[in-house]
Amino acid sequence: MFEDTYKTIEKPAEGFYSEKRSKFIAYAFPVSTEAEVKQRLAEIQKKHWDARHHCYAYILGPRKDAYRVNDNGEPSGTAGRPIHGQMLSKDVTDTLIVVVRYFGGIKLGVSGLQNAYKAAAKDALDNANIIERFIELKYRVTFEYANMNDVMQILKNPDIQILDRQSDLNCTYIVSVRLCSADKVAESLRKISGTTVENI
Repeated sequence: MFEDTYKTIEKPAEGFYSEKRSKFIAYAFPVSTEAEVKQRLAEIQKKHWDARHHCYAYILGPRKDAYRVNDNGEPSGTAGRPIHGQMLSKDVTDTLIVVVRYFGGIKLGVSGLQNAYKAAAKDALDNANIIERFIELKYRVTFEYANMNDVMQILKNPDIQILDRQSDLNCTYIVSVRLCSADKVAESLRKISGTTVENI
């Protein structure tokens, strides 16, 4: 059966790791857009303006089709990839992890850095509440007021959420429908006389 769920973190969480006097502070955030990623990054860079590195990785979308890793001055592959790897191992998306490093004066080497960024990211995710969400489609449903009862019978489905409603001579509802039910719901609504259903 086609999967229509994905995992993400419920709210921000933090993690910590230290090695040879270097401190690695990890911040995990739930995010859904690149604009949110930039906003969170700016907050951390401002908060830890005196840190040497702000390395990060993020994954966006239920299908995990948008992601990025950034080593922020650390040797290539030593920071962003290990952070990204922890998100993949926990199977989360719509998540950003930023790991801030305060250098302790002793170099850790490539494997030491990889281990430190991985451990800090893992600690943040271990401290996060991982939740399951449904992949949903949004529809604009327009119907005649006289058909309100017929429409509401269909919208009572637990897989449907009414996000907005405007009622006049015609009614317009914005609804969110779990993917596994979306086609069936749209088809049922379209069978009601004078009802239109548009993807938004």
